[in-house]
Amino acid sequence: MTGPILLVLLSVIILPTFAGIGYGAYRILNPTRSASDRLAELSDVERPEVLDIGGNQQAPPNPLVEFLARLAAPQTDEDRVRLRQMLVQAGYRNRRAGEIFNAVRVSAAVGLPMLLSPLLPSLGLMKAAGFAAFTAALGYYGPLLSVRSQGDARRALLLKSFPDALDLLVSSVEAGLGLDAAFRRVSSELETSSPELARELQGVNYEIGAGVPRTQALRHLEERTGLDEIRSLVNMLVQAERFGSSVAKSLRVHSRSVRNKRMSQAEEKAAQVSPKLTVVMILFLLPVLMMLLGGPAGIRVYQSLAGG
Repeated sequence: MTGPILLVLLSVIILPTFAGIGYGAYRILNPTRSASDRLAELSDVERPEVLDIGGNQQAPPNPLVEFLARLAAPQTDEDRVRLRQMLVQAGYRNRRAGEIFNAVRVSAAVGLPMLLSPLLPSLGLMKAAGFAAFTAALGYYGPLLSVRSQGDARRALLLKSFPDALDLLVSSVEAGLGLDAAFRRVSSELETSSPELARELQGVNYEIGAGVPRTQALRHLEERTGLDEIRSLVNMLVQAERFGSSVAKSLRVHSRSVRNKRMSQAEEKAAQVSPKLTVVMILFLLPVLMMLLGGPAGIRVYQSLAGG
């Protein structure tokens, strides 16, 4: 009976599932775009939402992606903005990244249990239901965890090069360059060592050149990176521009405060090494040391008692 059942599952469930997932992946990776779509992507990449004249979000041209994305789409505008911000901070700049992300979650939640369906008949009813629910939850929440992990890795990469960029920005402004020219200079200097941070700084220049106010462009930089250090830098630059204070002095003070903060964080991490090493020594090194010291004596005592 096992052979006919597997044959029926293969012909009815597994093959159509593979065909549907393959077609969906092809349509997602190769969306149909018009010339206006390509022009919009080139002219306004950093838009958090794509709106039409009436203020409603434009539907993607792919009906499959639209249908799957609607099943897992956030219900409120706040959740949609938060999802878009999470994807941007992870490095996904496509204006339909939210729809594609929701479609992938739904496809994985439905397709993963179907792909593992040949294993279900060998299990009991309760175990099969639990296994199917676990795989569906894994397929639904797996992409979310992956995107969050990518966002954390990207923020760590940006933070690693931020002190050097801040020092270059301070030197450029103190040398007499304006803030826009300083951003261009720093972004050109960081293209080789830190292309991600250089791309973010170039985005500020592109937005200012396109007519976006500098304050708003700096706020967009803060939203794209999600770093507290860049948020404090943006707040300092906005306040310096609003109150007319010296940008060079403000940058120098901010650079000193950031350096002191990083030093305090390094000292805090160094202070945590001793307790962590103590736990490691108690759990792993101390039992081995006791075995080495007391093992020969225990063997001799056992041999003496056995011989007596």
